[in-house]
Amino acid sequence: QVQLVESGGGLVQAGGSLRLSCAASGRTFSSSYMGWFRQAPGKEREFVAIISWTGTRTYYLDSVKGRFTVSRNNAKNTVYLLMNSLKPEDTAVYYCAASDTCSGYGCYDVHGYSYWGQGTQVTVSS
Repeated sequence: QVQLVESGGGLVQAGGSLRLSCAASGRTFSSSYMGWFRQAPGKEREFVAIISWTGTRTYYLDSVKGRFTVSRNNAKNTVYLLMNSLKPEDTAVYYCAASDTCSGYGCYDVHGYSYWGQGTQVTVSS
């Protein structure tokens, strides 16, 4: 059974940092994009950042570029999201996701991902 388990969320003041981790078990996500989405109260789940299997391709939501960094350790089957200069508008539940099949713009869409973690809350106070 495939599982994605996130950790590292919490409460932080604006300008602070957090690092999220997502450990995958049950299989190795080779040739897959993995990444992060988030969902704020009353809003749809949105793409935040994704990374290719080799780590050579990364993509970010415009509002997090320069502040967030996505990375992965394939030996540990783990993907990370380092979030710096956090803002109150970054407050959301953050979900890890993995896809075997997405390509192009489909990798920015929740429907391109078959595997999801349970989510971890990130709250940024002003």
